[in-house]
Amino acid sequence: MIRALNAKRNAASIDLGLGEPTLTPDVAPFEAATRWVAEHGCRYTPNIGDPELRAVIAEHYRFPQLRAADNVCITTGSQEAVYCAIKTLLDPARDELLVVEPAFGVYVKIAQVEGIAFRTVSMDPADGFAFDAEKIVAAVGPKTRMIVVCSPCNPTGRTISREAVAYVAKALGERPGPPVYVLHDEIYREQVYRDDAGWFAEVYPQTIVVNSLSKSNSLTGLRLGWVIGPADVMPEIAKMHAWTTSCASTFAQRVALELFKRDAIAAHRAWYREQRAAVLAIAREAGLTFIEPDGAFYLAVHVGGDSLRFALDLIERCNVIAIPGVIFGEAFEGWLRTSFVGSHEAIRRGYEAIAARAAVRAG
Repeated sequence: MIRALNAKRNAASIDLGLGEPTLTPDVAPFEAATRWVAEHGCRYTPNIGDPELRAVIAEHYRFPQLRAADNVCITTGSQEAVYCAIKTLLDPARDELLVVEPAFGVYVKIAQVEGIAFRTVSMDPADGFAFDAEKIVAAVGPKTRMIVVCSPCNPTGRTISREAVAYVAKALGERPGPPVYVLHDEIYREQVYRDDAGWFAEVYPQTIVVNSLSKSNSLTGLRLGWVIGPADVMPEIAKMHAWTTSCASTFAQRVALELFKRDAIAAHRAWYREQRAAVLAIAREAGLTFIEPDGAFYLAVHVGGDSLRFALDLIERCNVIAIPGVIFGEAFEGWLRTSFVGSHEAIRRGYEAIAARAAVRAG
């Protein structure tokens, strides 16, 4: 649906839709990678990924029990990382996936493709979709083998707190039976605007972390991601990855290595902080009802009613692209996900159009 709506764009469209950074990436890592390829060629790396890159990633994040190269597998983007983790760790005949919503649709779709049972637990719109640790724990059932948490969240921009992470980790750690893995999708980790953001891998040993360079460094087309996990499961995830794509692009891995060596993973963070502040001011001026984001680069805007119909009407009448909330879970119906990576002028015009159409609907 996201791609279908974005396919309606034209040269004059105001694009608040696709979750893709607009900043231009630094070319220096590409130049260094090109020089390396000129000298060494562009052959396969080990299936699990370049050893030096895996070691640098593990050391960069310094998760207490996941600090070795063997805890890291390099993937073709973060969505392959998600797929390999779910495919490897969940048995369709026995296990269940629990997805914390609102959420990007990839987790549920992978479960459906693989015949894995799944349930969702929705955060409360009355609380701005804040992560509710007690509600998450209460939703864990006897067959739950993995919980998916995307924080910072696509589409709400909410970030789970350290206190909430500690609560969930303690409850899962005390649970009898086989471990319940937490798949923490950290793809928006470098766009965090609060000081108490929580990271499951810091406190919970059975955490699977997925991430990539796509959002942090405006490199969506490089398709370079990784999965970080416990030593006992990584060989199996690496096998699944090997059968899926053999290995990630050697050139992309060299670019990634250069970025980590230059400590440039958070190079765009300051820009996003400034952009967020400006966008919040624009949204207030437009009179929108919205959720103030803790992270990511989305502003969730309340429009009420049928969000898909609203989004289609917005395109047809105003040539503004925004994503209907219903595709992220039933609880997010009546909301739009707007991406704030564009120019201030475009965002202003887009928000004014949304406010005007919402007023027409309310009237």
